[in-house]
Amino acid sequence: MKQSAAEIIREYGPFPGVERVAGVTYDGQHVWFASGDRLNALDPASGKAVCSIDVAAHAGTAFDGQHLFQIAEDRIHKIDPKTGRVLATIPAPGGGGDSGLAWAEGTLWVGQYRDHRIHQIDPQTGAILRTIESKRFVTGVTWVDGELWHGTWEGEVSDLRRIDPKTGEVLERVDMPSGTAVSGLESDGADRFFCGGGNSGKVRAVRRPKRSAEAARNAETA
Repeated sequence: MKQSAAEIIREYGPFPGVERVAGVTYDGQHVWFASGDRLNALDPASGKAVCSIDVAAHAGTAFDGQHLFQIAEDRIHKIDPKTGRVLATIPAPGGGGDSGLAWAEGTLWVGQYRDHRIHQIDPQTGAILRTIESKRFVTGVTWVDGELWHGTWEGEVSDLRRIDPKTGEVLERVDMPSGTAVSGLESDGADRFFCGGGNSGKVRAVRRPKRSAEAARNAETA
C-alpha cells in the first residue's frame, strides 16, 4: 500500500453561521458544502461564500452536472441549485446512518459511516446496486479518473483512502495532520481534493497524490 502525508494547499473558513461542515461537492466552479440547515457555495479562488440554499443538509453532497444531491437524515434530496427547489426524494440506504455522497457512472455512491460500507445506488429509486466493504468509518466518497477514494475520521485520526472498487482493498492512504477531521470529500477532477473539516467549520483543499505511469496506463485501458 502506498502511503503519504497530506499536503494541505489551502483552508477556507470558518464561515459566519457555519458551526460544522458535512458533505462537500464541486460543480466545476463552486465548492458546495452542507452545514446542517443549508447548502453553501464557496468560490475556491477568492475563498468567499457566494450564496446559500435553505435546505436540510446533514451529511453527504453530490453534483451530477446539473443537480445537487443532498443527504437529509434518512433521505436523499435532488435539488435545483438555481432555485433551491427539491425536485425529488429517494430513501438513503443507511436509513439515517449515511455519510459521504458522490456521483459517478450515472449513479450515486453513498458512504455508511459506522457500517464501514459504500453503496452504489440507483438515483431514481434508491435501490442498492452494489456494496463495497471498507475497513474504517466512511465520512466522504469521491471518484476521479477511475479511482474510488473515501475519507475516514476516527477520534483525532483522519485520512483519505484509495480503495479497489471491487474488493475494498486499501491501495493508497494519505494521512491528514493529527486533529484534522475529514467530514466530506470531493475531487475537482484534477489535482485537488476538497475536504469538509467537521466541527472546525472549515473546508480544506488537499493535493491529490500523483499517479504512477503504470496506474495511469491501467486507467486508460480499463
